[in-house]
Amino acid sequence: MPLTATRARLILLLLATLSLASLLLSAAIGSVPLGIRELGQGLSGLMAGQNTTLASTLLELRLNRALVAWVTGASLALAGVMMQALLRNPLADPYVLGVSGGASAGALLAMLLGAGIWVVDLSAFGGAVGISLLLLLLARDELSRGGSSPLLLLTGVILASGCGALVTLMLSIAPDSSLRGMVFWLIGDLSGSELRLMPWLALAVALAFSLRAARGINLLALHGEMASTLGIRVGQLRYGLFGFAALLTASAVTNAGSIGFLGLIVPHACRFALGPDHRLLLPSAAMAGGLLLVLADTLSRTIVAPQQLPVGVITALIGVPAFLLQLRQVRRSSPC
Repeated sequence: MPLTATRARLILLLLATLSLASLLLSAAIGSVPLGIRELGQGLSGLMAGQNTTLASTLLELRLNRALVAWVTGASLALAGVMMQALLRNPLADPYVLGVSGGASAGALLAMLLGAGIWVVDLSAFGGAVGISLLLLLLARDELSRGGSSPLLLLTGVILASGCGALVTLMLSIAPDSSLRGMVFWLIGDLSGSELRLMPWLALAVALAFSLRAARGINLLALHGEMASTLGIRVGQLRYGLFGFAALLTASAVTNAGSIGFLGLIVPHACRFALGPDHRLLLPSAAMAGGLLLVLADTLSRTIVAPQQLPVGVITALIGVPAFLLQLRQVRRSSPC
């Protein structure tokens, strides 16, 4: 079905409604469930600035965590779409260029030294930015040209392997008192995350850039070698995609640790269901990623309550069969 303005609006409205419903569901479900009446009372208390009841306290804690999950999932999914367009590879994901590895190495170093939570966040973001700048320096010529990016991809894989070696070294020498927190951070955990403004600003700016450049991204993804002859500033667009994908990945990893598969399966599912047009694919993937991570986090903290599981485990358990199913559908639909 061809993309029309009405169809696009309906799809985005549906995803926005489902996202809001997932936030309310996450706020209602837990060790102490909240009914519709308690939710209403809690919302009234929060809007009035009176956080004095059990309902309003639980609602604030759960809603803050759900909002962190939504912005993290949206950032990873949007970064996944950008990486797949940049590398012209449907198997690319936000972690393929080693940005996540840099954040992990930075965060674990701070944890190993016994630093506070704000230092851990700052160190994670610094590691991600450092790897991004190093990658940009090593592959700047590749980014400035059109076509595929084998050197960029290979450089990212090598840097990711180096960061992985540093992570393994730090885990092997970490004291037992710090090891559990480090492992949970590596798997992906939202239990200690705080609601902050910066991830929302990064998501808003990246989404605005990508929507403005959506037509150019369509041409770059489908006709990389010919995009420049069609009036697209290929080098500028690819630098933008790389920069914003790295920023979103750094923001998400700093917020919640390494959460796998989300930036891979969500773009695939949205592309399979809605088509390859990035004017619809970009905002749809962002909202679907946020929706999926909110539901996964709700499941992670309720399935064996009061014990909480790392949300990265849930996304991996969902992501592996979902991706295999998508591959099976692609094989069935492709000609022999």
